[in-house]
Amino acid sequence: MAEERDNQQGPGVGVVTKTQPKTRRPSLYKVLLLNDDYTPQEFVVWLLQAVFNKGPEDAIRIMLHVHQNGVGVCGVYTYEVAETKVAQVMELSRRNQHPLQCTMERE
Repeated sequence: MAEERDNQQGPGVGVVTKTQPKTRRPSLYKVLLLNDDYTPQEFVVWLLQAVFNKGPEDAIRIMLHVHQNGVGVCGVYTYEVAETKVAQVMELSRRNQHPLQCTMERE
């Protein structure tokens, strides 16, 4: 009789499995600086150091790349951070009366 009970599973007996939610990495966005013929190169270098925390050598390298190619990547960030960086660049440019443009695009 004990053997019969061991072989039979009563109602409500089952296996509980716990599923882990799948987490995705957030989308990343490139912050792009666009070249113009009016914004001084010194201002662009200062901006790259102030907003993007670039060292002097990196700031000069990025500025020259933008100057020679028309556009350059300042950094890659999550959406909110990229949006904030673009807004900071645009605000500082306008405040200093420069037409410098900054955009972002999904990587």
